[in-house]
Amino acid sequence: MGVDAGAQETPSTFEFSFSNPGARSLGLGGAFAALADDATAAFANPAGLVQLVSLEVSAEVRHWRYSTPYIEGGRYEGEPTGIGLDTVDGLRTAVSEEQLTGLSFLSFVYPKGKWSFAVYRHQLANFRAQTDTQGLFHTGGTGTTTFRTFDRRWSTELEIVSYGAAAAYRINDRLSLGLGLVYFDGRLEAPFEWVFFDDLSQDSFFGPNSYLTERQLANGDMAFDDADWGLSAGLLWSFTERWSLGAFYRQAPEFRLVFDIRAGPLAPVFDPNLVPGERALLIATPIQFPDVYGLGVAFRSSDGRVAVGFEWDRVEYSSIFGSFDPVVIEAVEDDPDLGVGLAADDGNEFRFGAEYAFLDVKPAIAIRAGVWLDPDHRFRSTKSDDPEHRALFQPGEDEVHVAVGLGLAFKSFQIDLAADFSDLVDTFSLSAIYSF
Repeated sequence: MGVDAGAQETPSTFEFSFSNPGARSLGLGGAFAALADDATAAFANPAGLVQLVSLEVSAEVRHWRYSTPYIEGGRYEGEPTGIGLDTVDGLRTAVSEEQLTGLSFLSFVYPKGKWSFAVYRHQLANFRAQTDTQGLFHTGGTGTTTFRTFDRRWSTELEIVSYGAAAAYRINDRLSLGLGLVYFDGRLEAPFEWVFFDDLSQDSFFGPNSYLTERQLANGDMAFDDADWGLSAGLLWSFTERWSLGAFYRQAPEFRLVFDIRAGPLAPVFDPNLVPGERALLIATPIQFPDVYGLGVAFRSSDGRVAVGFEWDRVEYSSIFGSFDPVVIEAVEDDPDLGVGLAADDGNEFRFGAEYAFLDVKPAIAIRAGVWLDPDHRFRSTKSDDPEHRALFQPGEDEVHVAVGLGLAFKSFQIDLAADFSDLVDTFSLSAIYSF
């Protein structure tokens, strides 16, 4: 077992904020590309900016509650002995519970004749998870002897913020186009440690791990602190008085990911060339985050009370590992194993939302509801000959999100609240729009 095995491991997933910004959009299940009629259109569909007739400022704060499942331990091969942690026939799953709050969107829109211009800040990712896998047992193909893999601890913090400028042009009363330029600032910190059980006794072999420094095989970090540029584009077509079609494309950033592994005190037991505390492997690789494109349709009633939207988004999750091209910067071993052995599948998000406005009261009140499908994008193993790797990286399930929202519209000020619920991620939003 060489420490170059680290090139084959990552956290089990990343979560992104692909839903359109603003509490109004969140309450509609994110089905906003064909509506795009406020300052959040700068991100959702820049072509919609031409619908604004006055200067407008938008701001949003979101609170995320993440429940990230991971493999905690158990058996991926053979029958459990019934001793200590080895009592489960199969794998044990645990959940990392984390909560984060941040300024998720800020924009300013300036309309001028057939043109409209906007600048914005958007939180593309704000994610954290903590995982602790210990007591993963197997028979090593012998059918009788029990083995225990080294235990793993991961801590993942991912933050990507985008700063964009967008412009839209009204070609005629029914058709508009938009284009945006985006600067991404990204940071990932994913420190880890691989540690063997506390001592050579049976109680320790089958018991919980104290993560003693002297029992470390390796430690290190998977990280980036990088920036990149991207493009966005949009189209909005009102093909009838009440129906509109919206389309968009958003290019995601590519960052330089560095994987740094250092040998622990027990590393020389497996490779005498390794010196505890010194670097065993340093590699760098591009990591391409998912591009997103989509298409939506929307209906507005003649009295302005009802709005209904449907949207299909395609998320290219496969690019995350498809872009990997590791380059060895420093290595103790002559031929380190750089095969990541992971994949994520592209996904289709289907979004539907509706809004009803009570226009006869002051301020006007709008109630909203939406539902959308979040496709499975957990990282899965492609190493058919490695049962341990397959046990640690398993596909998940599609998630259905249910959203509700409330809006209050004054003469020049609008405030919106929304919540989006699913088994893995809950999102709460407060946003405000001011028109000059």
